[in-house]
Amino acid sequence: MYKLVVLTDSDTGDGFRLAGVDVITVDSPEEARKRLNELIDDDSSGIVAVNEAYMAEIDERTQQKINSTYRPIVITLPIREKLHTDEDHRAYLSRLIRRAIGFDITLRRG
Repeated sequence: MYKLVVLTDSDTGDGFRLAGVDVITVDSPEEARKRLNELIDDDSSGIVAVNEAYMAEIDERTQQKINSTYRPIVITLPIREKLHTDEDHRAYLSRLIRRAIGFDITLRRG
């Protein structure tokens, strides 16, 4: 059975642990790159959710590895600081969805 693993900082990791998710906490983008590569090569990884700040620092080689494999699925987790900025929230969510599924979706208030 494949597992869901969250790769994030220690502040965010506690909330995911409370939800029962496997969490790997790292303190730097370099450590995140190393651990992400290990998770990509781990046959038990099904979904790897990575803190957005760490994903932004992923090198091109690792990104190509992510794009060329069907498992694990690597997704980006929005971080708290980004959610409280002046950036248009709809544009931010639209960008996350486009990155995750490869399509633009227009978000409207109903």
